[in-house]
Amino acid sequence: MRVSARDIKAAGGLDKLLAAKGRENGTRPKPFRERREPGRMNKTEARYRDEVLEPARASGEIVDYRFEALKLRLADLTFYTPDFFVVRREFMEVVEIKGHWEDDARVKIKVAAEQYPCFKFTALRFVKGRWEQEEF
Repeated sequence: MRVSARDIKAAGGLDKLLAAKGRENGTRPKPFRERREPGRMNKTEARYRDEVLEPARASGEIVDYRFEALKLRLADLTFYTPDFFVVRREFMEVVEIKGHWEDDARVKIKVAAEQYPCFKFTALRFVKGRWEQEEF
């Protein structure tokens, strides 16, 4: 499903847009799963910090990083808070860590990548003992 910020705004928010798309396809939208407390890392995010970010900062590969430091506005009442904001010597990167993708998360990162081309957008999943990377 290809969605723009204009589509989100016209529907009255991302939740309403996804619910409407589900009805069009004859499916019911999934109930939202319980969210974790903002500012606290889950195990996969902590693993990425410990295995990737901290060694990269120690070696000078990255200048710094912050957890949930940005909140990007995508449309009225629709925001995207990436897991990590990474400052590299050459560019700034927005990193999303996923165990699995929910529809709204994939839409948000794609819209954010279109609206904020000054950042590199990367998503990572830890699968079978290694990090799989996807760029947007």
